[in-house]
Amino acid sequence: MEWFSSSAYWLGRLVFQRSLAAVYGVAFLAAALQFRALIGEHGMLPVPDFVRRVPFRSAPSLFQLRYSDRLFASCAWAGALLAGAVVAGAADAVPLWAAMVCWAVLWALYLSIVNVGQTWYGFGWESLLLEAGFLAVFLGNDEVAPPVVLLWLLRWALFRVEFGAGLIKMRGDPCWRDLTCLYYHHETQPMPGPLSWFFHHLPRPLHRAEVAANHFVQLVVPVALFTPQPVAGIAACLIICTQLWLVLSGNFAWLNWLTIVLAAAALDGSLIAEPPSLPGPPLWYEILVILVAVLVLALSYRPARNLLSHQQRMNTTYEPLHLVNSYGAFGSITRIRHEVVIEGTSDEEITPQTVWREYEFHGKPGDVRRLPRQFAPYHLRLDWLLWFLALSPSYGYSWFGGFVERLLVNDRDTLRLLRHNPFPDDPPVFIRARMWRYRFTTWQELRTTGAWWHREAPREFLPPTTLR
Repeated sequence: MEWFSSSAYWLGRLVFQRSLAAVYGVAFLAAALQFRALIGEHGMLPVPDFVRRVPFRSAPSLFQLRYSDRLFASCAWAGALLAGAVVAGAADAVPLWAAMVCWAVLWALYLSIVNVGQTWYGFGWESLLLEAGFLAVFLGNDEVAPPVVLLWLLRWALFRVEFGAGLIKMRGDPCWRDLTCLYYHHETQPMPGPLSWFFHHLPRPLHRAEVAANHFVQLVVPVALFTPQPVAGIAACLIICTQLWLVLSGNFAWLNWLTIVLAAAALDGSLIAEPPSLPGPPLWYEILVILVAVLVLALSYRPARNLLSHQQRMNTTYEPLHLVNSYGAFGSITRIRHEVVIEGTSDEEITPQTVWREYEFHGKPGDVRRLPRQFAPYHLRLDWLLWFLALSPSYGYSWFGGFVERLLVNDRDTLRLLRHNPFPDDPPVFIRARMWRYRFTTWQELRTTGAWWHREAPREFLPPTTLR
């Protein structure tokens, strides 16, 4: 079937596959380094407890069959190694069927992790990685030209990411409609980056222009993805530029990078270099790709309906395999930043003279003199959930108590998730948490104090707590 494939997209496929494998590698690395404290056998939300409550059909996972920390670590590190091999070109050095097996193993391993990850894996970029990873299984390798139908499905995923995010904003917070959301967002976003302070202090007219440009790229440009080249490629480039701007302004795990990866698949490589002569695909492969396309289109009904709904839901998956999902982010913007600051003391009794020492985290603001760091695409799951905790204690009902208990015994795996433990020798006797209001300092305050943040008005979040 001549219509089935097009060598013109060889470069887009190459960039998409190698970059997607790199994102997989980061995701598996984060899982390997953080899981013991979060979902391990002695973690805050243990996988064994979860699989006893949730049947396999609701959360299919290798760990539904058997779980141990050693098995989880083996799967995570195996996924990271396989992803690294694919980045290096392993999937293009083997037969087509073997390349498909490589991608299928990556997808199955990460699906197994996400489906037992509970609230720690409840982010939209987890489903997006699984959806893109599933389509990558059938995209082929150097033995065949890229199948056109799969390229259209990748554009459909990219369209839902961008258009869904645009609609959720227009239907959500009024500040998106009056173009003022960026007066606050750089300061109140979950995890600011090293340039967020500077972005926050851009002139307000420029903030309004940023929001207007964002609406154009998310609500108008995605439609052009379904037009002929070079218009579709130009649309993809505009999306890539916008996502790179977001990469500079904050830490959003691999959401921005994965959106860039999807946009790369829409680029026409023939405009850059002469496409190589690739053989036609075998019949079994053509049939399989067509069946997958039919499946994805059938599963697209509910996500498409969600886009048209006035009660639009963001970051929603409709089936346990995460094949076709709904996306969206920041439908509402917080105007004031609050941070839960956790402190401990070695005093046996609490008095007005008690000295409290703070725990420091890698990504969330703490020390006012510390410039926020760049961590994305790496995902600091505990830091992200602590941002949600400051919005409402309900976000921590399932895990915050367990976190405090582990601090009170100096749990080694939990402390590895922190930047600084003020009790390196013996655990604290009491732990408390206070809620502070944070804001970026002004230029004058920065010159005078050297502080990037100003904090004030603490109030009690968790009273002094002890294991006794």
